[in-house]
Amino acid sequence: MSGSSVPSATMGERLKRFQARYEPMITRALLLGIFGTGLLAQFVKPVGDAMAGKTFLGGALLSLVGYVLYDTLKDLAASLRLAPRAQVKSQELGRFVTEAFAAQAVEISFLGYTGETLHNELYHRLEAMLGSPGPIRHVRIRFLVPDFRLPMSVPSRVGPQGNPVDDEEFRRGLEIQCMGYARRLSALAHLLTGAGRMTAECEYRFYPGIPRDKICIFNRELVLHGLYDLAARTIESSSGPEYYDPKGYQTDLTFWSSDGTDEAKTALAAWNKHFDDLWDLAEVPRWHQGTTP
Repeated sequence: MSGSSVPSATMGERLKRFQARYEPMITRALLLGIFGTGLLAQFVKPVGDAMAGKTFLGGALLSLVGYVLYDTLKDLAASLRLAPRAQVKSQELGRFVTEAFAAQAVEISFLGYTGETLHNELYHRLEAMLGSPGPIRHVRIRFLVPDFRLPMSVPSRVGPQGNPVDDEEFRRGLEIQCMGYARRLSALAHLLTGAGRMTAECEYRFYPGIPRDKICIFNRELVLHGLYDLAARTIESSSGPEYYDPKGYQTDLTFWSSDGTDEAKTALAAWNKHFDDLWDLAEVPRWHQGTTP
């Protein structure tokens, strides 16, 4: 899948483009046709008699008003839809997970810090599917997390002058946290696949560097992207040191959707390729027990 080109337009996409191109023209033609017919029926007696003697002037005028206001109404409807680059909170991830699981084939990809917020949403969603997976036939979950085995400036201990000091023990704790998440999700994926009604797989991989970007991709149709606050600090105990420890749940996310503008669709394709490329280059942790049907 990685590095693949954007698939050619489907029949649905071609119909959408056809509708977007010709709908205004057809709508205006119909409104003008109603207006003209109404005037004829009102003032030309044979036409009015042929149309059962109805009074059409009011309808004709209404159609004329509709013609004049068509563009305004269309712009208003567009403005009421969620903007293709609107911002959402990380706490709203559950809504996007729910929408993604409405498909028969679910694919959710994450790049970021520990992925705690998304893990919690996915765990409860997969757990609920043990009784009945519904129409879902395949679930694929991919997590890219930092390589906590390597020295890092973030996460790290806060030094005397605020400078970052690498802390191997702190990094190890974060790796163990991700290990626990991976094993919990993988265990559920094994159970779902073993039931025979669907297949599920979950895999974690390491990427080098600090956790700067938070990226969530849902079914390759919607991307959420935000930047972690790298200066965020935490204290594990009242007498312990401070740590630079980004808080993912506080991160604001901008999203691009396949239902958006051409610009948004281009950005969506770029994000998908970017993640696929990183995934292919990433290292599989020794502790990972991924599932592959």
